[in-house]
Amino acid sequence: MKFQGTDAYVATDDLTIAVNAAVTLERPLLVKGEPGTGKTELAKQVARGLGLRLIEWNIKSTTRAQQGLYEYDAVSRLRDSQLGEDKVHDVGNYIKKGKLWEAFEADEKVVLLIDEIDKADIEFPNDLLQELDKMEFFVYETGETIKARQRPVVIITSNNEKELPDAFLRRCFFHYIRFPDMETMKQIVAVHHPGIKEALLTTALTQFFEIREQQGLKKKPSTSEVLDWLKLLLAEDMSAEDLKSGGASALPKLHGALLKNEQDVHLFERLAFMARGQR
Repeated sequence: MKFQGTDAYVATDDLTIAVNAAVTLERPLLVKGEPGTGKTELAKQVARGLGLRLIEWNIKSTTRAQQGLYEYDAVSRLRDSQLGEDKVHDVGNYIKKGKLWEAFEADEKVVLLIDEIDKADIEFPNDLLQELDKMEFFVYETGETIKARQRPVVIITSNNEKELPDAFLRRCFFHYIRFPDMETMKQIVAVHHPGIKEALLTTALTQFFEIREQQGLKKKPSTSEVLDWLKLLLAEDMSAEDLKSGGASALPKLHGALLKNEQDVHLFERLAFMARGQR
């Protein structure tokens, strides 16, 4: 079982090595990188490339580790007991299975995505240590132990918003997705916008990387944002000459796809004003 990338996802050599190493070691793959570098999409494409079903657990600030295992609805059971419902005698009727339970009880091997783990409370990763390590957990209400029938391929993503515990990191195979260089970005664009003219692509990506390198930028535009920007440029039938028409220091055309806060827009407006003053 080897991941080689897919026709819809450009995977660098070091990324495919990391995926296959995690599969071989049967350890979770922890993928970090700035937002928009394709961490979530990686899990989807790994599932597609290996021919496996994907189970997604999207983490929020309010998510608790227990929710990934199961939740017991004691309130509903109490209400049903007061109403004299027959199903109240089977506690299993009030157990809601979580994403880990779903992955563990699958007859076939699956890919389990735990997306943006750093959004949750700092104790969240530690609360999953044993379950991810031993691939089993105990259900206190029913007295049963749920064991993984087939060890899932676990992919965990993080935007690096907070540090993860050392004990958790020791159990993972780690990979940091570096931001694509110009050539890799061209390959990525070719997947999403095949047939784009070389002159437009080169001019657009040159402007894009110049924006990312600008000192004082609060939020650097990401891969997903440049793909959106190129989609707009193609929809407006813009040429390389159209992009150059404003000058090197002007706000880029349709900049709302790239600059996502007023501070960065004002920065480029000031740069354009200063450039005009020097002419």
